[in-house]
Amino acid sequence: MSTVVGEMDHQDHHHHAPSGITRWLFTTNHKDIGSMYLWFSFIMFLVGGSMAMVIRAELFQPGLQLVDPHFFNQMTTVHGLTMVFGAVMPAFTGLANWMIPMMIGAPDMALPRMNNWSFWILPFAFAILLASLFMEGGGPAFGWTFYAPLSTTYSSDSTALFVFSVHIMGISSIMGAINVIVTIMNMRAPGMNYMKMPLFVWTWLITAFLLIAVMPVLAGAVTMVLTDKYFGTSFFDAAGGGDPVMFQHIFWFFGHPEVYIMILPSFGIISAIIPAFSRKPLFGYSSMVYATGAIAILSFLVWAHHMFTTGMPVAAEMFFMYATMLISVPTGVKVFNWVATMWRGSITFETPMLFALAFVILFTIGGFSGLMLAITPVDFQYHDTYFVVAHFHYVLVSGAIFSIMAAAYYWLPKWTGHMYDEKLGRLHFWCSLISVNVLFFPMHFAGLAGMPRRIPDYSLQFADINQIVSIGGFAFGLSQLIFLWVVIKCVKGGEKAPAKPWEGAEGLEWTVPSPAPYHTFETPPEVK
Repeated sequence: MSTVVGEMDHQDHHHHAPSGITRWLFTTNHKDIGSMYLWFSFIMFLVGGSMAMVIRAELFQPGLQLVDPHFFNQMTTVHGLTMVFGAVMPAFTGLANWMIPMMIGAPDMALPRMNNWSFWILPFAFAILLASLFMEGGGPAFGWTFYAPLSTTYSSDSTALFVFSVHIMGISSIMGAINVIVTIMNMRAPGMNYMKMPLFVWTWLITAFLLIAVMPVLAGAVTMVLTDKYFGTSFFDAAGGGDPVMFQHIFWFFGHPEVYIMILPSFGIISAIIPAFSRKPLFGYSSMVYATGAIAILSFLVWAHHMFTTGMPVAAEMFFMYATMLISVPTGVKVFNWVATMWRGSITFETPMLFALAFVILFTIGGFSGLMLAITPVDFQYHDTYFVVAHFHYVLVSGAIFSIMAAAYYWLPKWTGHMYDEKLGRLHFWCSLISVNVLFFPMHFAGLAGMPRRIPDYSLQFADINQIVSIGGFAFGLSQLIFLWVVIKCVKGGEKAPAKPWEGAEGLEWTVPSPAPYHTFETPPEVK
């Protein structure tokens, strides 16, 4: 009992001593840092979303309507960069910071001061990136994939700022990943062996290894872009003995593991929520762990499926086609296990479960369109059309983003000590579910009919479908303001949350009070 009292004193002391802004600037507490990551990612989600609104407003009707083509290209580019590096990845890092120590019974992350730094350099990275939009000549306008020579020979003067900001984001990611690995490998509670860890911890451990492997590749790619543009090198310039297609190989060798970095933590979240609301243990736990590992390894063998139209040798196209089809197998294992977990369960449909169910169905749709894109001969038709845009938004919006929202609803009672407003949560879910499909499903058809990506204007036959898509886009964007209101309302008050608000939930995080004390597990729990 004395230790608990000591903890409460400690908690009060911590809340009062560093009050105001200094608490947040200097904090080394994993919960504070997790909260900052989550708020930062939500702000970036709204910033990136407002750029998407500009894109959809321009495409509401054919003809050039609102913005000039160069600014349109800046919007598509910075929207992509903001959503990938500013919204999805920091949200998962925030969830990792908050939940991993509590899930493994650790008092904090292993490297708390590095944790503070890995967060606080991020706002500066995005300040630099977004500031470039206001420079003479504009911000980056070459697509988030920044293919050379668009990013070298033909890019604006602000490219150096883009390169610097991506370097800072990469440093932040590498430090976060090191922290996750050291924490999980060194700080598990006694009795918590690897095959007892929650799936969220497993997926993040594997994600962290992916980050350490590929972030330096991205750093190399942006550095070569920098020197090609400003220092007279010719890495990607054929006139100087370089090769622009080599850029794509280097970029996608980072880029494909990166898209798995953005979905593996989702798999961990969904693997926590579905058993909780089905009131059954997860079906096939060990196969889930091995499937995650298989996805991680195979993710390094599929990068050139983004490049089927670059004139690769047929043998290479065949290899990447079969490797890509192979990586869908472990993903299918996961979907099967989630469905099997629900089979004959006592299911209730609270907001986290609704988002998790939508994730399973819509992520699977995105997975199937990915399998279509994997088939080399037909990809010649799909490539660089809206079909591709539809594919990756199904896996990243109704996939990654929906899983982040599911996680927020699932753990908000633990974070805030209050239950969120279930009616508003369901309203947010249904508005999001309907609008996300109105937004992205018709894109498949526009793409199959030949509408290219990244264009500010289009042929008249695409007018009706783009109007529908834009209406879905505005509705989806507005729906997220409901989410903002739910979160603020939950932080401010509401029904008191018990230590375990979800009947079927398992795991150490539900053994601590709600809201979680500032310091948890200073004495490690025993895991039976």
